[in-house]
Amino acid sequence: MPTISIFKQDFEALLDDRGETQEVSLDELEEWLALVKGELKGHNADTGELRIELQDSNRPDLWCCEGIARQIRIKRRGKAASYPFLSKKTKQLPRLIVAPELKEVRPYVAACTAKGYRVTEQGLAQLIQTQEKLADIFGHKRKTVSIGLYQLPKIQFPVTYELADPDKARFTPLGMETVMTLSEILMVHPKGVEFGHILAGQSRLPLLRDAAQQPLSFPPIINSREIGEVRVGDDELFVEVTGTDLSMVVLTLNIFAANLADRGATIEPVEIRYPYDTPLGKRVVTPRDLGKPRPIHVETIEQMLGQALGTKTVQKALTTYGYEISAGKGTVKAKLPPYRQDLMHVMDVVEDVAISIGYASFTPEMPAQFTVGSLSRIEQISDRSRELMVGLGFQEIISNILGSPDQYRTAMRLDETEWGKMVEVSNVMALTFSCLRQWIVPSLLRVETASSRAFYPHRIFEAGDVAIPDSSHELGSRTETVLGAVIAHATAHFSEIHSCLDVLLYHLGKDYSLEPVNHPSFLEGRAGRIVVSGTAIGIIGELHPEVLERWQIGVPAVAFEVNLSQLASE
Repeated sequence: MPTISIFKQDFEALLDDRGETQEVSLDELEEWLALVKGELKGHNADTGELRIELQDSNRPDLWCCEGIARQIRIKRRGKAASYPFLSKKTKQLPRLIVAPELKEVRPYVAACTAKGYRVTEQGLAQLIQTQEKLADIFGHKRKTVSIGLYQLPKIQFPVTYELADPDKARFTPLGMETVMTLSEILMVHPKGVEFGHILAGQSRLPLLRDAAQQPLSFPPIINSREIGEVRVGDDELFVEVTGTDLSMVVLTLNIFAANLADRGATIEPVEIRYPYDTPLGKRVVTPRDLGKPRPIHVETIEQMLGQALGTKTVQKALTTYGYEISAGKGTVKAKLPPYRQDLMHVMDVVEDVAISIGYASFTPEMPAQFTVGSLSRIEQISDRSRELMVGLGFQEIISNILGSPDQYRTAMRLDETEWGKMVEVSNVMALTFSCLRQWIVPSLLRVETASSRAFYPHRIFEAGDVAIPDSSHELGSRTETVLGAVIAHATAHFSEIHSCLDVLLYHLGKDYSLEPVNHPSFLEGRAGRIVVSGTAIGIIGELHPEVLERWQIGVPAVAFEVNLSQLASE
């Protein structure tokens, strides 16, 4: 969860939109932090620095001093303030022109200008922190969103967002003293080394230039030092956001625009002109309100919270939490403010109602029924299986259900086979955690790979969850508990692992048989399907030498896998 640093004096100045600083005690602050699901983690009395941990990962608008102060300010005032820049009708706006070739590289951009707020030392620290938090966490380490801040007076419009030759385009990047090409930045600059993989394989790279051909930045890597180094005392800024998801790009800009407006800046929108279609058209003015009213039944909110509230109470709770609300008969139409886009389910609204009213205001109820808990059948058989495996001399491991297709499929010789189907994550932060395992054996082999220096024989097992694709299931997959075991040493063979399976199923009270099976991960003729009561519940065999080579395992290995969920249902 995000943890941010703010300065008490700066925070107090933001609490009142009339510009009057109101001192807040730490006790009062902790009470108000309940509105943002925050917790005070530390206070430096000498510097006034506060460390706040936020428990909400769906609201990036709160990952900054301005956002926390805004939410508290709305509650105290009773409603959200409007932002005139969202409805500003100006014929002539500063323009940012997007080149056609960006569509296949980093297609979207949003921008605005901010005038009238003179940047303070604490304000600059907040701008930088917000920039980093949004780009790293919300923007998946700059892959989907990156942000640039610039000195507006040095920029001549229109600004052009284009692709440039990495060996010809050059400027002095932030943190450096010398002019460098884009290629040199990727090889030498710390940010280029850290984030250069985002642009891997591209022959031409993104560049922002102004009308005088001055480079502003090399998105998503680094700003120009001449224009992109904001300093204390600057009072005219240019803000841009580039990325691969237009709604995320616009939302990020909306957050920055609201933050700067809260500090007293006048925000002027920028017109973005695309040569290709986008979800918002070819001419997009940003900042832009993406919110749409959503009807919510009051009865649903009451059922979820277990308390009769009424339409007026719900309307007031949401209004004082920042929503735009219109009430009807038994329903409210709820619209999020422009710096929020986290309403995915009615339960999100229910939670905000509860937070706004205050959890302490709800009347507690004792359970009407007395129940006694016990272990489920699957937990009983899992615990018994673990005991038996330990008794057989195996060592238990616990590994992550998330992994990569390279480990669960390619390294096991399962590409383009029925055995290789798995549940994959659509919006991943890292390829190493981009799918859910469909069986346990690869997790055991990962441990075996890292254990080559440990004395043999190696006998390891794991009982854990796997996700099996199933189109007949409501969610397209089902989660089952599986036990897998691996034995590895110089003379490991089928009979050895077979004897362990035999003991395990005997003490679980299950009669079984083996049927020959051709499985790409195992040697042909040395693999069998485990069958109990006519149902296949697992597989056993000697691992294929090619699998061992891919995992860099230097000794023979044998394995079995048993579906405990199916055994529990027998």
